[in-house]
Amino acid sequence: MVTLADGGLSGGEVAGLIVAVFWAVLVCFIAYVLVKLGKVVGEAGKLVSGVTDQTVPLLGEVTTSVVHVNAELERVDAITANVQSITSNASALTAVFAATLGSPAIKVAAFTYGVRRTMGDRNEKDVRKRVQREIKAEKVARKATKRASKSAPKSPGK
Repeated sequence: MVTLADGGLSGGEVAGLIVAVFWAVLVCFIAYVLVKLGKVVGEAGKLVSGVTDQTVPLLGEVTTSVVHVNAELERVDAITANVQSITSNASALTAVFAATLGSPAIKVAAFTYGVRRTMGDRNEKDVRKRVQREIKAEKVARKATKRASKSAPKSPGK
């Protein structure tokens, strides 16, 4: 058996041996990295498979939901069209009513307002006249009372 101490290996052989050991360690490290990378790729494949398994039914449900929403929107469109038709009919009916009955009704309302106003004014004028006559009568009575008291003969004892 030849040992380094015996001088059996030359410097080139030692360098070759070191390089061979380095390459062996490097190959082991690369093999380890490749094994780990394989596991990561396997897990990513499982993840993609799981996402695909869950996404396909979800997309089916979304499609069903969109179909139902579209059906409801069609119903809403029909309802909106009916409401618009009812609105236009009500507008036309209002216009017909205003044209046929509106003008006479306004004239009657204006006439009754005028009559009430006139009667109210007349009653107010009558009340004012009566109050003024009463005030005037009181003034006249007071003046007469004052004159009578002044013109009354004074008693000699006073």
